[in-house]
Order: sequence, then C-alpha cells, then structure tokens
Amino acid sequence: MFAPYRRLFSAKGAVGFSSMGFLARLALSMSGVGTVVMIASLRDSYALAGAVTGASLAATLLTIPLLGRLVDRYGQARVAVPAAIWSTVMSGALLVCLSLDAPTWTLFATNILSATAPNVGGMARARWAEIHDNDPDSMHVANSFEQVLDEVCFILGPILAVALATGVSPEAGRLAALVLTLVGTVLFAVQRGTEPPVHPADPSGRKAPLRNRGLQVMMLVFLFTGSIFGSLEMVTVAFTDSIGHKPVAGTVLALQAIGSAVAGMLFGMVTLRGTGVSRFLKGVVAMAVLMLPLTLVGGLWSLVPLMFIAGMATSPTMITGMGLVQELIPRSQINEGMTLAVTSLLGGISLGGMVAGWTVERYGADSGYVLPATAAALAVLVAVAGSAWLRREVAANAPAGDEPTAGDETPAGDKAPSAPERVALGQEA
Repeated sequence: MFAPYRRLFSAKGAVGFSSMGFLARLALSMSGVGTVVMIASLRDSYALAGAVTGASLAATLLTIPLLGRLVDRYGQARVAVPAAIWSTVMSGALLVCLSLDAPTWTLFATNILSATAPNVGGMARARWAEIHDNDPDSMHVANSFEQVLDEVCFILGPILAVALATGVSPEAGRLAALVLTLVGTVLFAVQRGTEPPVHPADPSGRKAPLRNRGLQVMMLVFLFTGSIFGSLEMVTVAFTDSIGHKPVAGTVLALQAIGSAVAGMLFGMVTLRGTGVSRFLKGVVAMAVLMLPLTLVGGLWSLVPLMFIAGMATSPTMITGMGLVQELIPRSQINEGMTLAVTSLLGGISLGGMVAGWTVERYGADSGYVLPATAAALAVLVAVAGSAWLRREVAANAPAGDEPTAGDETPAGDKAPSAPERVALGQEA
C-alpha cells in the first residue's frame, strides 16, 4: 500500500533533507501564533499583537519571492543560510525589545526585519524535482508527501507554540521558532548531495516567472485558496465562541488539517490519469463542492465532521497545483516560481482573515461559512477561465523534442481547446 512512498525515499539523501527541512517548516507555523501570544501577554493588547504580526506577513510577501530568485541564481545553501541567520538575529532582537519594554515601533521594526526565513518547503520540492528529473509519477508522490508535511506542521506548530507560551513563558513559543528556523535551515542546507545545481539562465531570454500567464492564473487561484484557509480560521474561532465552545476552536481547526493530511497521503498512492491541467481543474472543482456543506453548519456537532470533509478537499488541489507550477516553470526558475505560489497563498490567508473578520462583525458568526464556499467558487471560475493559458504555458515549457501523445498538453502554437471541447473529444481523464 505504501510502496510509492518507499520508492520515493529509496533515493540517496531523501530522508536527510526532508527530515531536516521539517524542522524549519515547523518553525514557520509556530512563529505567527507565538508572536501573537507573546505580545498579547506582555503588552496586554491583541490589537497590537495582530498589527505586529500582520506587518511581518506583509514584509514576507515581498521577501519570499526575492529569496526564491536569489536561490535560483546562487544556490540554496548560499542564500538560505545567511537569510536564516538574519531572521534569527532580528527575531532575537524582538525578544530583547519586549524584555526591555522598548517603544512599540521597535516591535514592528524587528519583526518586519525578521521576515527573511527561507521557503524551505519550496526548496525541498525543487530537490525532489532534481532527483526525479520531473518524472510525473514520482513527483506526484513527492508533492503529496510535501503537502502532508505542510499539514502536519500546521497542526503541530500552533499547538506547540501556545503550549510553550502558556506553560513555560510568553516568549518560549517564539524563541523555539527562532531556534528551529536556524537549526532546521542549516541542517537542510548542509545536505549538499541533494542540492540542485544552479541552472544557467535560458539563452533564449525566457520571460520572468511573474510574467508567465499560466503562473499568473495559478497565483490568482492560490489567492482564493488561501482565502479559504484564512476565512475558515477566523470564522471557526468566532462561531465556536458564539455557541459557547471557544476553547475547542483549535481542535476543530485541527480536524480540517487532519482531513487534508489524510487525503494527501491517500492521494499520493493514486495512479496519475490525464494531464496536469485536467487534474488541477478536477481538484479545484472538488474543493468547491466539498466546501458547500459548511454553509449548512448549525452547531458544534455538525461543524466537526464538515470541517474534516472540507479539509479532505484541499490537499489534492494543493498537490496538483504545486505539480502544475513545476510544469509551468523551467528548472532554472523553479524556486522563484514556487515562492510566488506560496506568496499568493499567504496573501490569500491574510485577505480571507480580514474579510471574515469584517463579515462576522457585521453579519454574525453563523453567516461566515459562506466565505470559504465563495472563495472556492471563485477559484473554480479563475481556473476554468485560465485553463487555455495553463495549457499553452505547459506546452511552451515542455522540453524540446517531446512528442505529444494522446492526453498530453496542446503543442505550443496550437490553439488550446476549451474544457468543454476537450470533454467532447474524450481527452479529459
């Protein structure tokens, strides 16, 4: 049953870089929650805690794509280690400022400057792509595994951060994230045997990833997908509070992540069918369908199973989505392309949280679950509308000499058929 995963880790060095990268990714999921609890406890202001954390997130949206471009140009170790060291130093400065009761502006400055922790998840996916030379079956399993790791991190991270902050000291959660960022990134970077070589820039003058029409479509879809996550978190906290069960909000949210992790693990065992674009479209549609029942939530006992079901829809979408990003972007730009996708997700999480907060405040918590369903529907509209661009860019990025076969992407230069046309032609899997 688990044979695909056993084959995946039979590659030399695979266990080393994936396990070490897990530590740095766990730190990422702890950092935001740890900062909120720390500042709220020491400065007695959730508003200040949210503002400081939000400012850091905004800075991250700028630094992550830049770091991705630098990694493509100079290599993972040469960029990731200095970036992690700088992030650690600035995170330490934030702790010092809090302990010395420094002015509020210093909290904003140090936390913004700490937003240079590298995207280890993207670098890990780049290593899998190099090891398996973008073999579709192997990359499907690798992307499934990476998505499961993401979900596990976002289940364990907030729990660990809150437990440390409340059980040890307010600073303990953020301090642990600081240490894990540095240790995890350095231990990941020293796995030089699996580090992808720096690929020379395309001599034909290939356009930058941000100008790639297919990637633009993916970024917009990921923006709405991130909005699902952000709105679910905010609405669930408000809804459980409104029915007198606020302490279980974290457990309910963990069910969504557990559902996603289970689906991701099972999805990795499924044999691939159809093209990358068709698989992604099916995933987005399935996600939208499984989000709809959340609009019927009437109490805690209906919320629990529906959150688990909603979670099961997100992993296949993210797995096929990240796989499609790798098809759209040449190997020499893969880190930048992956970080742009992650940036869109982070932006969507922030946007979803803000819109959900306004909606709950104005219309009540019981109406909030319309938001993730709406965001999922918008993701479907964007994906379907942009499917022709996705097919063109996949075909344009295909290695020279690849011969299209039945079910392959449309050759560059040909007009990509619409989804209904492909169904009529029997090309959809």
